[in-house]
Amino acid sequence: MKHSARIFWKKNQHEIFKDGKYSRVHAWHFDGGAEVLASSSPGIIPTPMSDASAVDPEEAFLASVSSCHMLFFLSIASKKKYVIEHYEDHPVGLLKEIKGKKAITTITLSPKVIFKGNSPSIKTIEQMHNLAHSNCYIANSIIANIQIKLISN
Repeated sequence: MKHSARIFWKKNQHEIFKDGKYSRVHAWHFDGGAEVLASSSPGIIPTPMSDASAVDPEEAFLASVSSCHMLFFLSIASKKKYVIEHYEDHPVGLLKEIKGKKAITTITLSPKVIFKGNSPSIKTIEQMHNLAHSNCYIANSIIANIQIKLISN
């Protein structure tokens, strides 16, 4: 299966570009029609060259890892006949310099899951998260260490 996206950036007329003072705001276009305003992180490239209201690649990376994990977790729960009413996560990535290059080296997922009716044991929930992690395509595609810190109700 092949996946694709369209990334589009255009220089503003008043920008010189060679001086490095150009907007990093751009758009991500996806096959289903969704468009996302994106930018470099203001923590890396200061405003006004970055737009804090836009999604930056680092945030998107974390959201992608978390979303993939969640989708597999929901599928596993459904197959086990558990009903999930609510799933929330606040992924955090640690950007570090290693051997002269910056990388997100650790990602911590903190999923909070609320079940309806028959709720699995903590051990079963941990097993479900481990299975979701091992099946997640995104997690399997990266070298960052992914930790799962369960949030109880």
